[in-house]
Amino acid sequence: MANNGRNPRMGFEIRKKGKVLRAEEFAAKMKEIQEKAQAALRKAQEEMKKQMDRHREEVEEYKVRDIVLLSTKDLKWQIVGKRTDKLTERFVRPYRVKGIISSNAIELDLPSSVRIHPVVNVSRIHRYRDQVKGQKVTPSPPVEI
Repeated sequence: MANNGRNPRMGFEIRKKGKVLRAEEFAAKMKEIQEKAQAALRKAQEEMKKQMDRHREEVEEYKVRDIVLLSTKDLKWQIVGKRTDKLTERFVRPYRVKGIISSNAIELDLPSSVRIHPVVNVSRIHRYRDQVKGQKVTPSPPVEI
């Protein structure tokens, strides 16, 4: 006590009981800041959801054994003959739905010659529709060079 006017700290003293006003003010301020930040995050999240939902469409429901066409959008490198994008078909042969993985993923019954994963996103398939009765199918003539 002689050197600096205080008793030396021994390390095992019991803390004084009582409330520290500055600590309580700090805790209250931090809680208020946290609540404001959470409110701002909730508002931003709702706004983002609103903007995203403007562009969303309802997903078509598929069942097992439905017949669908597969898009060639990501299959261009596998198409034999390597025709130009302009002349390549947009969808290829009808395939049967083997299973439903989720509302966005469908498993197709693909032959072994098609070397892609059988689970595809629903954005890459379209429901197959038969031709109208009485509609004539005329094959196009061969291309002459």
